[in-house]
Amino acid sequence: MDFVAEIEKQASAMRSAAVQAGQDAPVPTCPEWTVLDLVRHMAEVHTWAAEAVVTAPVAGRPAWPEAPQDWDEALAWWDSGSSLLVSRLRSVSPDSPSWTFQGPQRAGFWARRQAHETSVHRLDAEIATGHEPPTLLFGSEFAADGIDEYLTVMAPRQLERGQVIERTGKLLVHAADAGRTWEVWLAAGEPLVVTGVLDSAVDADVTLAGTADAVYRALWGRPGHAIVTGDESLLAALPRA
Repeated sequence: MDFVAEIEKQASAMRSAAVQAGQDAPVPTCPEWTVLDLVRHMAEVHTWAAEAVVTAPVAGRPAWPEAPQDWDEALAWWDSGSSLLVSRLRSVSPDSPSWTFQGPQRAGFWARRQAHETSVHRLDAEIATGHEPPTLLFGSEFAADGIDEYLTVMAPRQLERGQVIERTGKLLVHAADAGRTWEVWLAAGEPLVVTGVLDSAVDADVTLAGTADAVYRALWGRPGHAIVTGDESLLAALPRA
C-alpha cells in the first residue's frame, strides 16, 4: 500500500473541505475546535512528523512546532509541512532508523501513521462543511489497515500515556468487505490483546461489524454505519486516541 500517496490524497481532500467550511466553522467531531484549530493541528502534526522521519532514535522526541494563528498563514504553513513530510518519506528508506513513539524505530512507521492521522481529520473537515460525507469515503484495504493500526498502535499508545481499561470481555471486529476480522481481548487494568480469530465458533461479548470504512470510523469515534451487537460498554471501554 502506498501510504505516502494516501497522505497526499487525504491532505488535499481535507484542505478543500476546510476551505469550503471556512475557518470559523465548528468541528462537531472535535468538540471546542473550529476549522482553524483543525488546520493548525494538522499543520503541526505534519511538520513534526517530517522532523521525526529524519531524527535518530537516540536523539529522542522532536520538539513540537506551533502553527501560525492567521488562517492564510496556517494554510501556507500546512502546505509547506505536508510537502516536506511527503518529500522526506519518499527520499528516506522505510527501513531507515527514525524516532517513533512505538514499535520498530523505522521511518516507514510515519508513512502509515500520517496516512491515517490525515484521513481521520479529513473526515472531520468534511463533516464541518455541514454536508454528510459519502458512506464509502475510504477504500476497503486502506480502511482495514486503519482498523489494524488503531487496535495495534494507537490504542496501546493511549494505555502507555495513562488511560486504563476498566472492563473485561472480548470484542469481535469484522470488516466485511475487506475480509478481515480481529479479536480484541480486554481485561481491567491490563494491556489490550489483539489477535486473529482463534476458532471458527466465535463467542464474543460484543461485535463491531460493517464495511471497513464504517468500522474504521467507529473505532475513531466518528459517525458512520457500523453495526454494534452485544455489550456496547465494552466498545466504549477501548482506549481513545
